[in-house]
Amino acid sequence: MKTKTALVIIDMQKDFVLPGAPMCVAGGMDALVNIKRVLQYFREESLPVFHVIREYRADGSDIEITRLQGFLTKESYCVPGTEGCEIVQGLEPLENEYKIVKNRFSAFMNTELDFMLRRLGIQTIVVCGVQYPNCIRTTIFDGVALGYQVILITDAAGAQTEEIARANIYDIANIGVECVSTDEFLHNTN
Repeated sequence: MKTKTALVIIDMQKDFVLPGAPMCVAGGMDALVNIKRVLQYFREESLPVFHVIREYRADGSDIEITRLQGFLTKESYCVPGTEGCEIVQGLEPLENEYKIVKNRFSAFMNTELDFMLRRLGIQTIVVCGVQYPNCIRTTIFDGVALGYQVILITDAAGAQTEEIARANIYDIANIGVECVSTDEFLHNTN
């Protein structure tokens, strides 16, 4: 597993995680503790880590159509150069880790993620971050469609409610994705 597995951390940016942020996901802070544990394991084992973040132009010209009106009339978010676009404290990428910028739900859509994973010979991706019904789910489904073995760290991913998280874990497990807790993942890797 060690040479063909990569960690994919999705949207752990201040605008999505910090309380009071424009797009705060209620379960983001809870997931942070376990993401740090998984990240530490990948760093100790010198395995590839991909930090996937969102960035939108300030004029909203590249945001999803379903979010455009709110972005333009309420409060913008994930605009490069703003504090909210930064990755939360404790997950900052190291020099040898990869940063992938996306402007859609899936980490694969219109990014170089698939190319880079294949170049590194990755066969399995371990997914965590926020949030379940959008970016976690679409990244996982696209990863499966592209032929990757996918592992979801269930308590290292967040949603607005536990009910939303459970429903998405159920659906994700039903397509054959391994859904495990942080403890289970770390225990099974040793």
